[in-house]
Amino acid sequence: TPGGDQEKAVQETEESDQEMVLIPDEQIKDEYYRTPVPFKKSASRGLVVSNLNTKYDMQETEEGLLRLSTQYFDPKNYYFQEGQYIDRDTAKEWLSRKSNYEAGLNPAIKDDMTPEQIAEKAPIYLAHIVEQNYLEMTDDKKVKLAGVSIGLAMNSLYYPREGNERSIDDKTIEEKGKQMADIILKRLRDKPELADIPIAVGLFKQKSRNDIVPGTYFATAFSPKGKSEFTGWKEVDETYVLLPASSSTGNYRDLNTTFKNFKQDIDDYFESFVNVVGTAFYKDQKLKSLHIEIPIQFFGKSELIGFSQYLTSLVKTHFKDVPLEVSVTSVNGPEVLIVTEGNNNEPLVHVYGY
Repeated sequence: TPGGDQEKAVQETEESDQEMVLIPDEQIKDEYYRTPVPFKKSASRGLVVSNLNTKYDMQETEEGLLRLSTQYFDPKNYYFQEGQYIDRDTAKEWLSRKSNYEAGLNPAIKDDMTPEQIAEKAPIYLAHIVEQNYLEMTDDKKVKLAGVSIGLAMNSLYYPREGNERSIDDKTIEEKGKQMADIILKRLRDKPELADIPIAVGLFKQKSRNDIVPGTYFATAFSPKGKSEFTGWKEVDETYVLLPASSSTGNYRDLNTTFKNFKQDIDDYFESFVNVVGTAFYKDQKLKSLHIEIPIQFFGKSELIGFSQYLTSLVKTHFKDVPLEVSVTSVNGPEVLIVTEGNNNEPLVHVYGY
């Protein structure tokens, strides 16, 4: 099992070659996977993902799938590796329209269809496919594939070449996503090396191009080894909330009020306006983390230390039991980082350059 001193292990590759890998002995948090070294890049790396609307969605399709995978592949017993089985050309074909490639998962269109008809009857549903691999150590110190997770990033909006964006309703996104997941599962099972490997899937709903919070996974399913169907879909209850939020935010009202008070105390410190923005992450209706960005004009070092101390006292006053990360940045880059685990311990404070 992952634990103890750093170990050497052998990883068997697809071609039955063997490669020596190092297993790190440190696991920063229980929910973090450890990764064999040297790091193997994804087989589809380099595929230009112009279909993902924002950098936030790009990051969350991967991080959210890691989070989902912990319920199927325990980080105590499994190691993480980027996907090695869906290569760049395959992913490109699967993401295309059926009229462009036989393997395309997005709807076919005909030459005589107008942009309006395409937007209504055949929008692009599937934007991106993420693959992650999970490895196990055998008794004879070999690392072998023991699980695969697939994330399907679905569009909630379609942007036609002409005309206005068109929203795609949640029911359709879910229906199309599940159909595509079934097809992908069968295709993966056709690969001899994946015929007997457990495969998990998550459906991710993208946000719009203008959003500055990421979308989230909304459904997940699992196919035990050797099975060519999923054993049942489960809802995933995750959401990101931008703070300060509008006043109509029922579940988030208390946090929103706390955030506004925190922001007001910062505004009192500065003569000019500071655009303090927070991103809260909720899972199963519970607040799991809060990230706050504070952009400032350039400070001298003594002024920066004074502000850091004031900010730390505000964090302790307003966010005693919230897992929190506060980033203070200027045009020169990061200036201050304040981290608290939300357990009433003293915050960790780092002033860059000190």
